[in-house]
Formats: sequence, structure tokens, C-alpha cells
Amino acid sequence: MALANKKFLPAAEERRRFQRVKVHLLGRYMLPDRREFPCQVINMSPGGLALLAPGIGNVGDRVVAYLDHIGRVEGKITRIIDNGFAMTVGATPRKRDKLAAQLTWLANRDILNLPEDRRHDRIVPRNPIAVLTLEDGTKMTCRIIDLSLSGAAIAAENRPPLKSTVLLGRVQGRVVRNLEDGFALEFLHSQPIETLEESVTAR
Repeated sequence: MALANKKFLPAAEERRRFQRVKVHLLGRYMLPDRREFPCQVINMSPGGLALLAPGIGNVGDRVVAYLDHIGRVEGKITRIIDNGFAMTVGATPRKRDKLAAQLTWLANRDILNLPEDRRHDRIVPRNPIAVLTLEDGTKMTCRIIDLSLSGAAIAAENRPPLKSTVLLGRVQGRVVRNLEDGFALEFLHSQPIETLEESVTAR
């Protein structure tokens, strides 16, 4: 993918210069008034992205987003789309290079069904607050970033050790990797969709 020498590019120039990749990435973002919302990125390039979002700001607003596999990105809203908005990605040439590599990997992962590919679609629960029980019986409150029938991404100040077994609500899982502001769980047994949210938020 071509990389830009400028830190910020107008939306039209960004579209010409970068190839957008269709992706399915979940995350969350913060608007200038500090409200946070969950989101789903539907396409992305090293210079910009489009996402589906419940809270839509104004063109020109600064947005900070935290995305699965990508991490922290920030930029400005360039246009409003159906059920969301498009934004620039402000980054140095070096970070754009890294983003291009990440996006290439994500595109190939979806085509080749590589192991990192999640087995089930992710959802954001209506009630994201849950209780996590650690191996030693300690209980802590956490926030579910998103979850599927096979696992969950958790936002928490304290990360349990990798490979440790925990209870999310009443669902047993194993810590499989650390995230920027939490960790990822893989459930020991796939969960039925009908009772998934009730089970993970049970107290």
C-alpha cells in the first residue's frame, strides 16, 4: 500500500492514495465530550476508516478509538454515513507502515481462515458490567468489551496470569492473551446464544 509523507490528508486525497480494506473489527471510541461508545469498523486504510457507531459526532470532531488487533488510533470525522461515520487516521509514516502491514495480515487472515480468526461473531452485551472470579477465589468487577459463543474481550485494571482459569459470571474460561487495556478469554465450552449474556453477567 502506498504511504503518505504528510501527517494528515484531506479525505478525497486519502481515498486516492490508500487502498481501503474491508474488515470486521470491534472496538470503542470516545468523542470530544468524553462519551464512549462501542463500534464496528467496516473498512480501513492506513489513512482512514469507516465505522458503524451508535453515537455520531460532527464533521471535524476529534475521535480517539481503540480497535481489536489495531490498538489506539485517533483522527477527525470527515463525513457521516448510514449508522456511523468516516474518520481520518492521524499517524506518522512509520505508524502508517505498521498499519498497512496489520491490515494486510487481517485481510489475508479472513481469506485464508488463519488460526487467529475468531470462530464466532462478536457482540457487545447490553449490560457490559460483570464479575470475574480468579483462580484463588478473588472477585473483581470488569467490563465486557465484546463477546462471542467461544470467548470474550475484557477491560480491567488487573490482568490475570495468561493460561489461568477464571469465571466470567458463571462461565468458565481461560486467559489466552493480553489486550491494551485488559485481556481476552476463551470459554472452556462453547455457550448457547440464548443464555450467553445472562450467563456471563450472572452474579
